[in-house]
Amino acid sequence: MQKKLPVNSTTNETRLYRLVADRIQLLIKEEHIEAGARLPSERDLALSLSVSRASVREALIALELTGVIEVRGGSGIYVSENKEATPESEQEAGSGPFEVLSARRLIEGEVAAMAARMATDSAIDAILKAMQDMERYYDDLAANHKADRAFHVAIAHATGNTALVEVLENLWNQRGRLWSKMEEHFQTDELRQATLTDHRRILEAIVARDPAAARKAMRAHLERVTREFSRGWGVRELPRPGQGI
Repeated sequence: MQKKLPVNSTTNETRLYRLVADRIQLLIKEEHIEAGARLPSERDLALSLSVSRASVREALIALELTGVIEVRGGSGIYVSENKEATPESEQEAGSGPFEVLSARRLIEGEVAAMAARMATDSAIDAILKAMQDMERYYDDLAANHKADRAFHVAIAHATGNTALVEVLENLWNQRGRLWSKMEEHFQTDELRQATLTDHRRILEAIVARDPAAARKAMRAHLERVTREFSRGWGVRELPRPGQGI
């Protein structure tokens, strides 16, 4: 890809991933990439637009949701042949998944540490129940997701600070269509099993009244989720013309 499309990351009115999505659409138009044709890889797009691959990934998922592109398993990312794109007014606003995860890593580590110092027995019981519900509803994705949220919110409740509870609930409320599509692409049985293991470590640290261990376990959990969502699409990024495999 020859033409560099700079992105203004300082714009406050529009989220970066939406700016990147607009630039990708402009690229498709200016380079006359036809419907059904494969797009450059995430890596090439990130280099061309001078943004992170995380921003490109969020932009591509936003474009997939609006019908501009489609992901084909085992092949790559293509310009959609479906002409019915979602109108701009229906596109999802708000923070992207990686932005939310970054905020959660910063905040929830300290929340877990505070919970380890402040949690009552009944608060610990609530955290344990949420974790057990995740195990019980392992194959029911909706119920499992609800229990996952309950686990993290219960830890916030264990701090005794209602403002922190409101912060956590607000962060979880931002898990909208973009997040759901991200999970659809990258959520695996292995990742869900790892989440249960992470949650057990967090709970064990809180029960042990060990703030440092609780902070470390929570941050490790959210860092792992971020890494999982940052991996390949589960599709092979095919070589561009002139490149080897």
